[in-house]
Amino acid sequence: MRSIMPVDVMALADVLRRAAKAEILPRFRRLNAGDIRAKSEATDLVTEADEQAERFIRAEVQKFAPNALFIGEESVAADPDLLGKLKDAELAVIVDPVDGTFNFASGMPAFGVMASVVYKGETVAGLIYDPMGDDWVMAEKGGGAFLRRPDGDAVRLAVAPQKPLEAMIGMASAAYFFGEQRLQVLTNLAKVRFFASYRCSAQEYRVFAGGHVDFVIYNKLMPWDHLAGTLIAREAGAHVAKFDGSPYQPTDFEGGLLVATSRESWEILRREIIG
Repeated sequence: MRSIMPVDVMALADVLRRAAKAEILPRFRRLNAGDIRAKSEATDLVTEADEQAERFIRAEVQKFAPNALFIGEESVAADPDLLGKLKDAELAVIVDPVDGTFNFASGMPAFGVMASVVYKGETVAGLIYDPMGDDWVMAEKGGGAFLRRPDGDAVRLAVAPQKPLEAMIGMASAAYFFGEQRLQVLTNLAKVRFFASYRCSAQEYRVFAGGHVDFVIYNKLMPWDHLAGTLIAREAGAHVAKFDGSPYQPTDFEGGLLVATSRESWEILRREIIG
């Protein structure tokens, strides 16, 4: 049974959509060289769309959740100490204004806008908006996961049926595996039918929760990348845990993350792929 939600989730969904229409889509395939900058490396980008969309979302969230701690990816890039405030916040709204910035800046239509609500240390709502398809996947804790469209149409999401390892397909990002672990994981992934990486967790969680792939694997944990997606995955029937088997929490910023269609599939993938 769902508890009373501390934030109006549909209002938040509308904000993500309006931010995309006002600040993101008008800049898609129209960015100038000066609108794109590298952060930690050449493929870690920020654009005018990221920054302006985050400003838009923050201002709108302030109107209906003035007491919430607002954490955006670009805000943390400017002030890394902001992330540490999450552990003490009773209520927080966490946003990735353009997930898949590399794709967006390259003109590829695989990006999304993500938001999650953390209340008393627990993720209670997650939303992923796809500007190109003009729809959301979203979940509230205990309420199931849904694909929702602006006309009010809603379809309940469910993960794929369990499969043997050799028949599994999935999403696995090797970008933040290093050294021997990287070699081991990439070698072991030959055991599945095939895997891919969209370089966009928003789209990867969407295809997983929709029942199209059997697992997702990540080795970098930033809350704006994973809180929304993991809640949606759980509400669609998935088993979600860090590589060591412990639950994934909003304040976990280190350690790998494995999401699978069932506990049994999770155990097989952990043993055979992560090692």
